[in-house]
Amino acid sequence: MAKRRTFTAAFKARVAKEALRGDKTVRQIATKHRVHPNQVSQWKRKASEGLVQLFERGAKTGRDEQEAEIRKLHEKIGQLVIERDFLKSAWER
Repeated sequence: MAKRRTFTAAFKARVAKEALRGDKTVRQIATKHRVHPNQVSQWKRKASEGLVQLFERGAKTGRDEQEAEIRKLHEKIGQLVIERDFLKSAWER
């Protein structure tokens, strides 16, 4: 019985990137890297689906980070206003 081969994520990414580029056919890429053409097609499909999720997540993450920063700045403004009012009342005494 043949031992099942395992591939690293870096190898899969490299093969998928080459398949997405479209310079060679899936069969040529599979032969070059000694994997089955179906495997190359699967990795290519996963890579293209992952790109969509990456950009969706990136947009959400950027927005979330901005909203968190705005909340943090509003809290700081509130704190400074309270401190200013306290010092102003202490100064007037």
